[in-house]
Amino acid sequence: MHIIYTPDHHLHHGQFEFYRGELVPCFEKPERADYVFKAVTEQNIGQVSAPDSFPLAPIERVHVPRYLRFLERAWDSWTALGNTRDAIPAVWPIRGFRHDVEPDNFIAQLGLYSYDSGTPLTAGTWRAARLGAEVALTAQRRIAQGTRSAFALSRPPGHHAGPDFLGGYCFINNAAVAAQAFLDGGAARVAILDVDYHHGNGTQAIFYDRADVLFQSIHGDPKTEYPFYLGHADETGAGEGLGFNRNYPLAAGSSNEQWFAALDAACKRIRDYAPDALVISLGVDTFVGDPISKFRLDAPEYLRLGAQLARLGLPTLFVMEGGYAVEEIGLNVAHVLRGFRDVAG
Repeated sequence: MHIIYTPDHHLHHGQFEFYRGELVPCFEKPERADYVFKAVTEQNIGQVSAPDSFPLAPIERVHVPRYLRFLERAWDSWTALGNTRDAIPAVWPIRGFRHDVEPDNFIAQLGLYSYDSGTPLTAGTWRAARLGAEVALTAQRRIAQGTRSAFALSRPPGHHAGPDFLGGYCFINNAAVAAQAFLDGGAARVAILDVDYHHGNGTQAIFYDRADVLFQSIHGDPKTEYPFYLGHADETGAGEGLGFNRNYPLAAGSSNEQWFAALDAACKRIRDYAPDALVISLGVDTFVGDPISKFRLDAPEYLRLGAQLARLGLPTLFVMEGGYAVEEIGLNVAHVLRGFRDVAG
């Protein structure tokens, strides 16, 4: 297995987020990737290399250029107003407001392109997010060159980022960028399976009307769990994409048996779809000890998850997403990858 990683993810280091009415230290922190890197290298999961360089073009295949330009200049625009702390939005255009006109005011722009107050934008956010996409693109390239599996140890995460919006700690959708790169490289069909506790609303938004990407997500029920407004079972795609979006919302506190029943159903759908490649949005905030999530998986279940994915027999790209029990995150990720490797060989 190839592991792609850069320590420059540290360039994005949010200090605070709003959580339940309070300004608290960010749950999404650099230590998350540090613990994962330590675990996968200590357990000799695979060969580690730095990301290749890529132009912006493959990222523009899934994100609106106007949005990317905003991200690139955001910190300079923020500091030009005399600010030095992280940028957090304070106003949003909801139903009935216009989204097609980009305001000149930066505060309004920040609200236009975001949907929560828990995703701080920092001095190094753009650079780190773009490097995260290059990590995913490099992992995709290794698979395209013939390796069976790769792990994009990218940070910040990406699956909540949509075509033109950020949120949920995410700015660029690394899994979506990699999936599109498979298609642009000649794949006819790609499947994305999101196993993060939180629904991959950004990924769903990107591919919702397309049949060349099957998107499936196993997650906490949006009636009670973030991101709340997408992820219901009746969201099955639109237009040509009808039937190619499948959500498996589970109640908070669902048993491991219920979770793996959903995984079984998702794997059956992947087999029926017969994709040329599989992308896994690998969140391990399904862990029993995660501070902001409410499933119950532990070490044996993560080994089981990796093994079950390997039995699909597909070229498989793992992309790092959530997981906020920081000290355990590395072992949980390593167990998934080890479970996969032990079956796939």
